[in-house]
Amino acid sequence: MNIPFTKMHGIGNDFIVVDCRTNPLPDPKAFAIQYCDRRFGIGADQLLLLHPSSVGDFKMLIFNTDGSEVEMCGNGIRCFAKYIWDRKISDKAVLDVETLAGIIRPERAGDMVKVDMGVPILDPVRIPVNLAGAGPVIDHPVEAGGRTFKATFVSMGNPHAVIFVDEDVTKFPVDTYGPAIEHHPLFPKRINVEFVNRVSDTDLVMRVWERGSGVTLACGTGATATGIAAMVKNLTQKRVTVHLLGGDLVIEWADNGRAYMTGPADEVFEGTIRQ
Repeated sequence: MNIPFTKMHGIGNDFIVVDCRTNPLPDPKAFAIQYCDRRFGIGADQLLLLHPSSVGDFKMLIFNTDGSEVEMCGNGIRCFAKYIWDRKISDKAVLDVETLAGIIRPERAGDMVKVDMGVPILDPVRIPVNLAGAGPVIDHPVEAGGRTFKATFVSMGNPHAVIFVDEDVTKFPVDTYGPAIEHHPLFPKRINVEFVNRVSDTDLVMRVWERGSGVTLACGTGATATGIAAMVKNLTQKRVTVHLLGGDLVIEWADNGRAYMTGPADEVFEGTIRQ
């Protein structure tokens, strides 16, 4: 069996994209584990699968390198939209993409892709976080790795713990503290972790530990959650640039309550897997 694939990335957050409308995968979990491996496979942070949808234009399913399925990926959906537009699968300027986090709407924005990420979730029960009461939860102490961090919790369809640190975040030991926080008992579905420096009221620098994938160069939902957390904490304006190791994303929290993320999406190469 031949399975065509496309390798793509959004500011360094990289993906294997497979059109399952014509090439269904019987075991996407096993496929992700095998082919996302950077030494014995193609190499990617996540596997993106294109399916038909009964409620949107298309459905996007997402699997991490460890085979776990996740709700949403901001960089992934930009790549997913570009994949569709470049192959003229749809000529709609705005797509309705079904995800496990609901309908997400990417749209053309010149050379970039702008994504309506929806209304940020700040209620701890819905994020989910094992805390009682209403949100937002700001600077909640989380003990991990022998340190106590102050975390602000946001869901953009998937859970995030945003932590502002004084140390230079570009040199911060994300791979030490990230997994300890991801698996903290406070988070029943584990959690993505962002470590952030505030540069100004319009600029943030962020590094990320992604649930199920580890350290990545970028995370779109994480950048969005980081922007929202900074705004909730009154650290920034309602439009910020988040600088990640792989590039920059612009995050806006609009007056309608919805968050918008704008950034690039790039194709790297195509190939065929023979199984």
